[in-house]
Amino acid sequence: MQSRRTFLVKGAAGAASTLILPYAAMAAGHASNLFQTASGEITVHPVAHASFVMETPAGVIYVDPVGDPAAYADFPAADLILITHEHGDHYNAETLAALAGAAPIVANPAVYGMLSDDLKAQASQMANGDSAEMMGISIAAIPAYNITEGRQNFHPKGRDNGYVLTIDGFRVYVSGDTEDIPEMRGLQDIDLAFVCMNLPFTMPAEAAASAVAEFAPTYVYPYHYRGRDNGTQDPQEFAKLLADAGAGTEVKFGGWYS
Repeated sequence: MQSRRTFLVKGAAGAASTLILPYAAMAAGHASNLFQTASGEITVHPVAHASFVMETPAGVIYVDPVGDPAAYADFPAADLILITHEHGDHYNAETLAALAGAAPIVANPAVYGMLSDDLKAQASQMANGDSAEMMGISIAAIPAYNITEGRQNFHPKGRDNGYVLTIDGFRVYVSGDTEDIPEMRGLQDIDLAFVCMNLPFTMPAEAAASAVAEFAPTYVYPYHYRGRDNGTQDPQEFAKLLADAGAGTEVKFGGWYS
């Protein structure tokens, strides 16, 4: 596949001396980010915080791409872009415009309303409970919201999305920003999950581990775990809590903050 570096290397030249590119940073642990489907491999490339790229047999998926577009320069161009919600660590208009190309964009209605006319022309809005199929990938929009008193204003119920993707029968859950809501706990047959945990915006490691133990994905990445006012969560503690709960889920650690 053609690398985004083909399009972005000139604009990234000024930052190249300080940028650690994802492929270089992850080369040693690359094999641990491979997952097998019926017709090929899924490769997960953590970028930062809540942003990642998945190469799949159906195409390349960018999830919540934000930050310097140069951080994506060594990845194949996006075939599909998913946006969970409007916060700046999940949606940035300039980054999206730089990376989108002609890729279809799926966003929650609030973000869809913020898109430029050009990007709206290639975008679809999905609200909680909606489903669609693109590129042979089944996409379901899952609720993502806060339930703790005093936090509901961060992610009110009904506004933001998580997603469940089904690719060759391989089911991927992207939590977006949420607490351990009933809709998460009720998920079934998830092969790979990306689960957030930070305070005050989402949930502590204990709540994340409890929810994951209940819906029992085969693999889970703790991500989005830096917070505010000592709200950063420890992914190693999350893994210990999950093991102590007797869950058979294998915890994967990505270089989200390398």
